[in-house]
Amino acid sequence: MWRKGAIKIEDQIVCYEVKVYDTGSVFGINEGRISKLWLSINGKMVANYDRGWDVEPTCKAAELALAILLEEYKEN
Repeated sequence: MWRKGAIKIEDQIVCYEVKVYDTGSVFGINEGRISKLWLSINGKMVANYDRGWDVEPTCKAAELALAILLEEYKEN
């Protein structure tokens, strides 16, 4: 299932799109539920994961947004 949204990190808005599954997978980030992820700030891509890292987080805001999303979509 695709999820879209935005996360405010300090004075920046990080927009995201993630593809999330019910259970973790070897294709997911850290073998988790997120198999695809796209993060952007002001229209510029700051991270991209598509069953592997194409672009790892390029700034602190992207790293924090990724951490928030991994926590939100971790397995129960």
